[in-house]
Amino acid sequence: MRDHGPPEPSTTPLTARQRRWVLCAAMLAMFMAAVESTIVSTAMPTIVAALGGFHLFSWVFAAYLLPQAVTVPIYGRLADLYGRKRVLLAGATIFLVGSALCGLAWGMPALVVFRALQGLGAGAIMPVATTIVGDIYPPSERGRVQGYISSLWGVSAVTGPLLGAFLVQHVGWATVFWVNLPVGCLSMALLVVALHEHRAPRRHRIDYVGSLLLAGSSGALILALVQAGDLGFPTVVTLVIAAVLGLLLLLRHEGRVVEPMMPLDLWRHPVIAAVNLGALSIGAVMMGVVVFLPTCVQGVMGRSALVAGFALTALSLGWPIGSTIAGRLLARRSYRALSMAGGVALVAGGVVLVVMNPTEGAFLAGIGALLTGLGLGFCNTTFLVAAQASVRWNRRGIATSTNLFMRMLGQSLGAAIFGGIVNHGLARRLPDAVNAVERLMNPAERAAMSADTVARLTHAVAVTLHQVYVVAALLALLALALTLILPPGIGPRHAEED
Repeated sequence: MRDHGPPEPSTTPLTARQRRWVLCAAMLAMFMAAVESTIVSTAMPTIVAALGGFHLFSWVFAAYLLPQAVTVPIYGRLADLYGRKRVLLAGATIFLVGSALCGLAWGMPALVVFRALQGLGAGAIMPVATTIVGDIYPPSERGRVQGYISSLWGVSAVTGPLLGAFLVQHVGWATVFWVNLPVGCLSMALLVVALHEHRAPRRHRIDYVGSLLLAGSSGALILALVQAGDLGFPTVVTLVIAAVLGLLLLLRHEGRVVEPMMPLDLWRHPVIAAVNLGALSIGAVMMGVVVFLPTCVQGVMGRSALVAGFALTALSLGWPIGSTIAGRLLARRSYRALSMAGGVALVAGGVVLVVMNPTEGAFLAGIGALLTGLGLGFCNTTFLVAAQASVRWNRRGIATSTNLFMRMLGQSLGAAIFGGIVNHGLARRLPDAVNAVERLMNPAERAAMSADTVARLTHAVAVTLHQVYVVAALLALLALALTLILPPGIGPRHAEED
């Protein structure tokens, strides 16, 4: 299936030097957005001590992630209609204004509001910057460069906590937000100087109704998934119903407008459909490992937080390694072959975590995380390049942003599924034990408990986390199965021409 939309070249041909500057600008912007969650996580205890409002702790993160996720496809479509440069500059400006205000917050409610403003801007940065890179590099080089970009997630996971701890200790908590200002300004300056878009003037009709329906339905669903434990059952059910109704209205509306915010025919493209469903599944798998592996290492195995951090770092190292290898192989291999390799690595990582015995220490936990990271790197890079290469310029923004959005939705879905498994399992096995996991992960409280109590609690937590890893392995198997939907033999050499 080919994309028959009219090509609209976005830029004049760039020299090798200009491409490097544009790539540098894009990577700076994406690193700034990627590192935001990890750097703020490290500073949150100090921020709570300064501002109070511990009951709003989780909303500091939800207020950032929710608007970011729901605006990703909207910004991607706007970039197709009005050009990448102006949309990215607008989003980065909103993000930097939000960052500056976060550092000036006088209380937790104000911080939550300013974090939401940050998230509104962050929704433009990742998809549009990734689309720009897809524009300026030919299909034969796209995989290699996107592999480098995917590595930013691994780098941000390692450097974010370290940078956050340093700034909080030596400068002050506000600087974890203000550090974005010089990075963002440099990125914008490079983009203004090096990227020149020349597009024929054309009148567009913004699909405001579609934008509202897309943001409202996806926002209600993500909010229900992420905050299910705090909102209560009736509120969660109401949000899910609203999300379903909003999605049905969106599907009906988008089929009637000339320039829809979410072109429905895009989902009929076999490659686009396969990589988007694959992104949804790998996003869920990632959350099962990232969220609960430290709990297993500390709470069940009784190891230190440092050992748990090293085990999780294995995933952060595996991701960029997998991304880099996949990027270099994409020029010679098909999307199906490389995504299947990533799926096999994900399944292998899941199997290692399932058979892991608490008495064997953290070595197998690290191996499982490393294999999972390799699989995520292979799949993420392959899915993204496949989505970009399957459409022309005028749809590359929405194709890129939809793939990223599906991965974010998968992360929210995974967090809800695995969180539900843990909460239900512990409530059933330890009905009389309050905060069992927290007590096991606190060295002082663990040492004060009797050996029988520790054995009883660790057994219950171990059995519950085993169920988490079984479900994660099944989701990894689903991701592997979805790669079989990809047409055999299709690779970057079959890319749509701009």
